[in-house]
Amino acid sequence: MKKDFVKPTRALLIAFALCVAVLLCGCGARHEDATPTVADCALLHEPEFGGVYIQMTIEDFNALGFQYGDSVNVSFSNGYTLEDLPYFNGYYTANGEPLLIAYPGYDYIKAAINNGDDLWTVAGLQEGLTGSITLAEKGRYLDIQNARDIHYTDAREDYASDIVFANFREIRVGDIRKGMLYRSASPCDNQHNRAPYVDALMKEAGISFILNLADNEEKIQKNISADGFNSTYFLSLYESGQVTPLALNMNFGSEEFQGKVVSGLSAMAEHQGPWLVHCTEGKDRTGFVCMLLEALCGASYEEIVSDYMITYANYYGITKQSDPDRYDVIVKNVLDPMICCVIGEDNADPAASELSACAERYLEDAGMSRETIAVLKAALTGGTGL
Repeated sequence: MKKDFVKPTRALLIAFALCVAVLLCGCGARHEDATPTVADCALLHEPEFGGVYIQMTIEDFNALGFQYGDSVNVSFSNGYTLEDLPYFNGYYTANGEPLLIAYPGYDYIKAAINNGDDLWTVAGLQEGLTGSITLAEKGRYLDIQNARDIHYTDAREDYASDIVFANFREIRVGDIRKGMLYRSASPCDNQHNRAPYVDALMKEAGISFILNLADNEEKIQKNISADGFNSTYFLSLYESGQVTPLALNMNFGSEEFQGKVVSGLSAMAEHQGPWLVHCTEGKDRTGFVCMLLEALCGASYEEIVSDYMITYANYYGITKQSDPDRYDVIVKNVLDPMICCVIGEDNADPAASELSACAERYLEDAGMSRETIAVLKAALTGGTGL
């Protein structure tokens, strides 16, 4: 007897696809009574910024019902747990606070401590352990997610000029002299299609030394070997020893970060300018180092804010006039903590602090000699040093 074929419902097809996906990545997953859960996912250390990849793709994780702005609980098979973590698609928590993040371009969701110690180390993790995630509260952090959720494109035609697209600019604040200090996106890592534009602009500016905050030697070699690499001016500087790579993370409160910054600025002081400082986007790591140099050279708080926020105008169109609420949130939650780190007080008032003296003390405390500080400052300002 011939049996009738029953067409599976769309819900069953989606459920089947999810089951296949999670089985392939080694996780168990369920969505019972609107409570999404993933269990026993393999872990992967992410050392550049410090964190733990929980090996489920962002797409599969969100398909289970998790949404940005939710609160989640994360536990690892060694017994370490984190409760009430915000789930964001960007690093929107305060410094030192943990989060679960689905950053655009990441292979997997990641648990991390924002600008803090490496969670892999803090949690005592090792290969072979697994992680599980459960929903704690829907939408608990949705207000922060909505305020900080901003995106940019990698298409040149979406920007007003090559300079805006490359986030390339000369820094002229405080006593910094003309034609000495520049900042930009990466001239060698072309993942955002900006490298050739930066390369052309820094050649035009006559850049003679590059402080590369994002890469190590291995990553630079990988960038140079990539298909379509076309940053010939960068390559000439690199091959002549005029590029210092730091592979800096964003834990700017750590001794490792401070030590690398001093190492990079000391190398800068040994080379003739003009100097270029960059990371990948020229935003956060570049923002910190340039803020430090600006403060050292007598820039006011208002000047530092203005220069830092040009990056957000370039990438996202956010200005004090066009989007004052987001502008203020970014300054308060992103830039001010960097400045407070240099001041040495978490709750300091950056606008009321003597930033030049704070910058000198920061560099001295991190191991830079007064002589090198004087050489660096004199090169930037045209002064005579000690």
